[in-house]
Amino acid sequence: MPFELPTFYQILDFIGTLAFAISGTRLAAAKHFDLFGAYVVGVTTAIGGGTMRDVLLGTQPFWMTNPFYLVCSGIALLWVVVFRKHLVRQDNTWFLFDTIGLALFTVVGFEKTLAFGLPMWCAVIMGAMTGAAGGILRDVLINEVPLIFRKEIYALACVLGGVVFALCHKLGLDHNTTAVVAGASVITMRLLAVKYHLSLPKLKVEGSKEE
Repeated sequence: MPFELPTFYQILDFIGTLAFAISGTRLAAAKHFDLFGAYVVGVTTAIGGGTMRDVLLGTQPFWMTNPFYLVCSGIALLWVVVFRKHLVRQDNTWFLFDTIGLALFTVVGFEKTLAFGLPMWCAVIMGAMTGAAGGILRDVLINEVPLIFRKEIYALACVLGGVVFALCHKLGLDHNTTAVVAGASVITMRLLAVKYHLSLPKLKVEGSKEE
């Protein structure tokens, strides 16, 4: 079943893919991976969530018909190599792009799942997976406990976006408005979580050691 992003979404898709790939490549560089290893981590971060979604939907993974995502990850690797001394100063910029990418990928996950005729509750799960699973795979590859399980609100922002998407859909709002409102809710939740250091309570077992 064909599924193509509108042109404006394609622009945001490029920004989000680049930001995701850079986040993966940067962490791989911090672990002293070689160039190929860093590229693999960057690609995995950028396409991991969407690949898992497409496999579960029973369709060909999106990146297998379009080299854009592999090329974009290559650009991210080049960026990290060339500007590695300035990346710390770019943190705020790439955080913003990463947040936009998270929102876009999440909304695309909602819409693609619904396009396959699956129910809304499934679309919410698939949207959250599309947005957050790449980061989980990235952290596994660099041998870290996935960030979204121990710090900040990340995947939960995707779920919130799904709830907003479902409400807008139920209210009969048009397609573009629903997508924008849902994406904005993901961005807002993510920004507020970082600004005010919001996180879910940690689960502790009696007698366990704290970090």
